[in-house]
Amino acid sequence: MTVTTHITQETLQLDGRALINGRRVESLSGKSFDCISPVDGRILTTVARCAEADIDVAVSAARTAFDDQRWRGLAPAQRKRILLHFADLLQKHGDELALLETLDMGKPIRYSRSVDVNSAANCIRWYGEAIDKIYDEIAPTPSTALALITREPMGVVGVIVPWNYPMIMAAWKIAPALASGNSVVLKPSEKSPLTALRMADLALEAGVPPGVLNVVTGYGPEAGSPLALHLDVDCIAFTGSTRVGKQIHVMAGQSNLKRAWTELGGKSPNIVFADCPDLDRAVEAAVGSIFFNQGESCNAPSRLFVEASIKEQFLEKALALVPAYAPGNPLNSSTVMGAIVDKVQMNSVLRYIDIGKTEGAKLLAGGEQTLLETGGYYIQPTIFDAVHTDMAIAREEIFGPVLSVLSFTDAADVVHQANQSVYGLQAAVWTRDINKALGVARALRAGTVHVNQYDEDDITVPFGGYKQSGVGRDKSLHAFDKYTETKTTWIRIDSPV
Repeated sequence: MTVTTHITQETLQLDGRALINGRRVESLSGKSFDCISPVDGRILTTVARCAEADIDVAVSAARTAFDDQRWRGLAPAQRKRILLHFADLLQKHGDELALLETLDMGKPIRYSRSVDVNSAANCIRWYGEAIDKIYDEIAPTPSTALALITREPMGVVGVIVPWNYPMIMAAWKIAPALASGNSVVLKPSEKSPLTALRMADLALEAGVPPGVLNVVTGYGPEAGSPLALHLDVDCIAFTGSTRVGKQIHVMAGQSNLKRAWTELGGKSPNIVFADCPDLDRAVEAAVGSIFFNQGESCNAPSRLFVEASIKEQFLEKALALVPAYAPGNPLNSSTVMGAIVDKVQMNSVLRYIDIGKTEGAKLLAGGEQTLLETGGYYIQPTIFDAVHTDMAIAREEIFGPVLSVLSFTDAADVVHQANQSVYGLQAAVWTRDINKALGVARALRAGTVHVNQYDEDDITVPFGGYKQSGVGRDKSLHAFDKYTETKTTWIRIDSPV
């Protein structure tokens, strides 16, 4: 079994200390917690259990770095060079980062290296390139005035990211925040903190000054809440559950009315009409997208709507693909579905599977824990048929390899069913009729609607949702709106001529 070419578990250096003001440090209390690998249940290392006092130190370091302009005061071209170097270092250390990600979170090593490392590096590089290519504005005022519209960094940005895509989610937040000239305090999930810490090491090596990017590790109530409540944090950016996202908005309002940006849950509908132009491709996308990353994706197409006249044929093809997604050792390069991030999440997914059975949905595949002998946390790829929109498995975000199949009779019917969700992150429409595709896409309340594919995108397009899927957009130039203030400078002109 080949893990990587240049680094192995035995040579991997694990450091769970926080990074504050350019130095690796233990928590002020001396407390730590075990970082457990979902691959086999073993302890990887101990991680600093930061709390309010540690947050205060990190925020103070970030504020000092912002005020003395050691980062935002650099010429745009210089900040650009540093971020480009940062991106290059992520690629250079890609084997190490991929192995950390797989051991810490459980995703297959093939994807940690080809998707997560590359996506994170590309994100840092893209925003670095954008630094000296964005211009401010001059308003069309009367000749007696000159009005300058400029973007300025907010100050100290707090970032809280989830455990499912640790590197990518961190990059989506810190790249535009740093490119804008802010200082950042990043709190990764306690379930997968290791790559965020290593990324911060590499940022320092690239030339990001101490205090500009700080990483505090710990639990949400102990470290995340003090960051969201901190009076000297100007902006809080969060990706995670809708339940916690609501709390983030409350804490932002309770403290200093800091800007709060939240990318939250999803229950994305994947709609396949009878006139789908390529049924095999639609089947592969439906199955592959829900089981990718063990189903631990906020945008996973967990609700599959198939037109009644082709549902039997569709399900026959889908079930034939399920064995290819049998969970395996994430460190094996041939594995396509790995481990659930921890025992708590595994039990949550299994509970939803039991609820689906109780509610009367028809279990077609999977539904059980597997590979128990490994000591890790694995669940079989699971498909339910005969699901109705009022069932919990059709309404609530499961965040695991569970697909709920529903049927429909016409476009109006499926749009009504698809929109019966508190979420609105993504959706997909499969049809050869362009009028139907555009009409349904417009009617769906979702931030992204895919047509005849699922989840194709890149850094140039915004990511975010409607309704309780959150506020604001990650990726693209739109992300700069989250980390900058817009200032108008109005100058009166008394013309001498």
